[in-house]
Amino acid sequence: EDMTAEMIDDGTRGAGLAGTDAATGREARDGADVDVEIGGAALDVHVPRGTVVLAATPIGNTADASARLVALLERADIVAAEDTRRLYALANRLGVHVAGRVVANHDHNERGKADGLLDEVDAGATVLVVSDAGMPTINDPGLAIVRRAIERGLPVTCAPGPSAVLDALALSGLPTDRFCYEGFLPRRHAERVQHLRALKGERRTIVFYETLHRIADAMADLEEVLGPERPMALCRELTKDYEQIRRGTIGEIRQGVEDDPPRGEMVLVVGGAQDGDGDGGETLDVEALAALATRYAQEHDVRIKDAIAEVVAGHPGADGALANKKQVYAAVLAARGGR
Repeated sequence: EDMTAEMIDDGTRGAGLAGTDAATGREARDGADVDVEIGGAALDVHVPRGTVVLAATPIGNTADASARLVALLERADIVAAEDTRRLYALANRLGVHVAGRVVANHDHNERGKADGLLDEVDAGATVLVVSDAGMPTINDPGLAIVRRAIERGLPVTCAPGPSAVLDALALSGLPTDRFCYEGFLPRRHAERVQHLRALKGERRTIVFYETLHRIADAMADLEEVLGPERPMALCRELTKDYEQIRRGTIGEIRQGVEDDPPRGEMVLVVGGAQDGDGDGGETLDVEALAALATRYAQEHDVRIKDAIAEVVAGHPGADGALANKKQVYAAVLAARGGR
């Protein structure tokens, strides 16, 4: 990120044009240089032949389209798009004529499409892979063709650009030196809670996607599992005119979602665990939970079943799942000699 302008210019003009690929032993392929005018200046953009190119598309603001994306849309032999209608809509906004063949490449067909597209690459074609918004493969199609290209020893490169994950992370004000991306939270309450329990001890900043229709339930579960005091940011409509970043604690953001329901696409950035926010310690087996529940019942003068419920809830497994309370109860009875 600290590269000089001269270094950046050398990289864009020379990447992948000469020499041999270290991983595949293949001679680098020729391509075409395309002039793209940005702000009155003509930029020399290289379009490589015989290569799969993953290109990021705008996540909301059309002006974020790169010169490389424009050149690739104009010159790629094949454009594999998540949604062909959205591709043409983007091209129209950019004033670009897509001359190559356009094919649908989405979650339901990308595995079956991969080898056919890569046969074209092997014959020298430039295959451009784009999703509806952001970088392909990041919660979007594209991974199947990348994996298969690697297996077949065919060149793959990126034309980087907008990413909702990185945008939200940078704007959150939370630590960015170490983070993990978790995609969309599970749809069902029980699965969502289990998933969050497994992340309770995660010390890195955590990034999630969430939808308009599930945000209230998701925030309630975040507060239940991670507690109301964790710092977080809710980022919506990133790069668009109505972009909004809500920063605060989980409890504050949850209340804000209830009082003023957010609209649009959302990214949630949650602070990592601090000392005292851990996942409840080591994972305990059924016998250990039974012993702990017996001690809890004696110390707090409660029924053993209530003690088991309390102990099990406070000691999820490494995957966030809770132990079976009936099995813990049976272990308690066994320890008492069946009484």
